[in-house]
Amino acid sequence: MTDFTIPLASFSEKYRTKYLAVYHALRAAILDGTLPEGTRLPATRELAQLYGLSRGSVSQAYDMLHADGYVRSKVGSGTFVAGGWQPPRTDDGPKAPIALSRWGERVTAAMALGGEADEAPLVAAKPGPGGARAAAAPAGTSAPVPISYKDGGPWQALFPTAEWNSAMAWAARSKPGANRSEGAAPAGEPELRAAIAAHLRRSRGIAAEAEHICLFNGSMQAITLLTQLLLGEGEPAVLENPCYYGISRAVAACGGIAVPAALDGDGLVPRDWDARLLFVTPGRQFPTGVVLSHARRRELLAWAARRNAVIVEDDYDSEFRWGGRPLEPLKALDREERVVYVGSFSKTMFAALRVGYAVLPRALVRPVVSAKALYEPVPPARLEQRALARFMRTGGYERHLRRMRRHYGAKQEAFRRGLEQELGELFHLRPADAGLLLYAEWRRTPEEFQAFRQAAAARGVQFRDAATYRVAPGPPAACFAFSHLDENSLLEGVFRMKAAWRDI
Repeated sequence: MTDFTIPLASFSEKYRTKYLAVYHALRAAILDGTLPEGTRLPATRELAQLYGLSRGSVSQAYDMLHADGYVRSKVGSGTFVAGGWQPPRTDDGPKAPIALSRWGERVTAAMALGGEADEAPLVAAKPGPGGARAAAAPAGTSAPVPISYKDGGPWQALFPTAEWNSAMAWAARSKPGANRSEGAAPAGEPELRAAIAAHLRRSRGIAAEAEHICLFNGSMQAITLLTQLLLGEGEPAVLENPCYYGISRAVAACGGIAVPAALDGDGLVPRDWDARLLFVTPGRQFPTGVVLSHARRRELLAWAARRNAVIVEDDYDSEFRWGGRPLEPLKALDREERVVYVGSFSKTMFAALRVGYAVLPRALVRPVVSAKALYEPVPPARLEQRALARFMRTGGYERHLRRMRRHYGAKQEAFRRGLEQELGELFHLRPADAGLLLYAEWRRTPEEFQAFRQAAAARGVQFRDAATYRVAPGPPAACFAFSHLDENSLLEGVFRMKAAWRDI
């Protein structure tokens, strides 16, 4: 599936005619710089399939863009954004300044007085495969080979090792000093920040600029540092219930008060919370997989503007989507610079590549980079950062994503079908058209759920209890990660769980 996002939902509200909505969505993305000069647009058939439109509507929109000079066509190559459109640049920030915690104010001031960050030796992390494939059960043994659905890493069998090694070799040749600290910027390698900005403009519809991106040692480091900067002791932070436990731990470590927010079929239920910080996973709620509706995205942005709040948008695995129309991230809809967009390469590349990033409002660039310089004066894995930039610029990353998307989509479908057929009386599976996790609600009593978990463990099968992710108590549910297991192991685990239920 083509990796391409435009603000179609926003313009569909204004224009009832589909071709006009497509035209204005593309025109707006060109004018604001989200689709810069030279960007290749998807073929009309691809864009029509992506958004569930007729090919004729997309063709009509392309013809209008061509007539108005926004795009140009090259026979045999496709349709490209034309030059001459200067995106508007403004230094206007949010209507009210973003408030920092006391620690955030102190660290920003201290780093401003301290001048340049001290140089320090750097040892670059060596790349390697992440995740593990389940072993086949040895013949003649009585103890079952463990099958764990707890933590899934990328499936390494399809990783383009030769292409990645080539990018690493290029990075080492092109900048021999990349394994030292000379010229290191706390925000990360400029080449990778620029490559990420270009990728987000096309794939997520975010008008990202390289100077507003800061790189981290994984997305959790970004979330923790942002929490320290924005949340004072005793102050409330709104968290989805359930949510990733790393976020609730970061809030607790800062002395903050977690305010659980309810979910339904349209995602997080907006309220007029008396808070200045919200963590949300709108692209695919973690762990339930619910997608936040477009209307609610608008409501959350209005709340943030009204409360002078910051929204941290964790887009943890939406690169892997195989169904449904793409919705604009909150960051793409944000006009008051209230949203921090957090992403990571740990699930799309390999787990040992600890590279995360945050796209920041301008008002937060200096505080975040100052805090990053305090913790890491020299960013880690500079060689890997440059190799990843090369991998993205040459198209290797997009090709890799397309392969993995097809692989994960087929694997998820087979696993879901097996769970529904064999364990449908026990679990109700939440719909999911993206991500590497299935969320299953338990249909029976809490006592039976605990007994089932123990019986499954006795048969060598483990899965994560959704209670791990809850900020407030809720009904029993299970989380099944599937990306790291082959199809035979996935289905073997299903049959073992069916047998475990018979055991009790």
